Amino acid sequence: MKIGILGSGDVGQKLGSGFIAAGHEVMLGTREPSSDKVKKWVTDNGKAASAGTFEQTAKYGEALVVATLWSGTENALKLAGPKNFEGKVVIDATNPLIFEENKPPRLALGHTDSAGEQVQRWLPGARVVKCFNIVGNQYMFRPQFDGGPPDMFIAGNDDEAKKTVTGFLKQFGWPAIDIGGIEGARLLEPMCIIWVLYGNRTGTWHHAFKLLR
Repeated sequence: MKIGILGSGDVGQKLGSGFIAAGHEVMLGTREPSSDKVKKWVTDNGKAASAGTFEQTAKYGEALVVATLWSGTENALKLAGPKNFEGKVVIDATNPLIFEENKPPRLALGHTDSAGEQVQRWLPGARVVKCFNIVGNQYMFRPQFDGGPPDMFIAGNDDEAKKTVTGFLKQFGWPAIDIGGIEGARLLEPMCIIWVLYGNRTGTWHHAFKLLR
């Protein structure tokens, strides 16, 4: 499948490389497709990798991933053109984080709204699924933990879209836990903060979430 990833930072690059390793073709969307870091990613990932503008990437992808910094997400989606997302599965991997000097990140939204819900409103014709936001990017593809594979929690309004994302997660080495509609992102986004705070307090970053059954 052709996957378009909006965002060329660590998360976008890690997910892009994962999709390629799983047999997909990936275009990395960015404001600067000719930047050195983007060209290096394309070279490192071979013939299945390419780069383009946000709009080119949104048109290219049969499924899309939003992996931008939250502060630039709305503008990136405007540049990409909401019409180019219509009918497509869109994975929202963002977290609505505010960064302040000498402080841990905090959420810009919560309780009554979420990044996932905002992305769905900005892309009303898309089938948005919240996913990949609860763990550091180094563990997004085929994570290895002594206790076995952790769980990835997902949320979205379209059941078929969530089935598609569950299939991607299986390729990425993650069992999926579906918690319901996109409003569930209000609960998933704070899990990012828990992941970061635990890492800050312990000085270790080799952790993830698992639902014991």
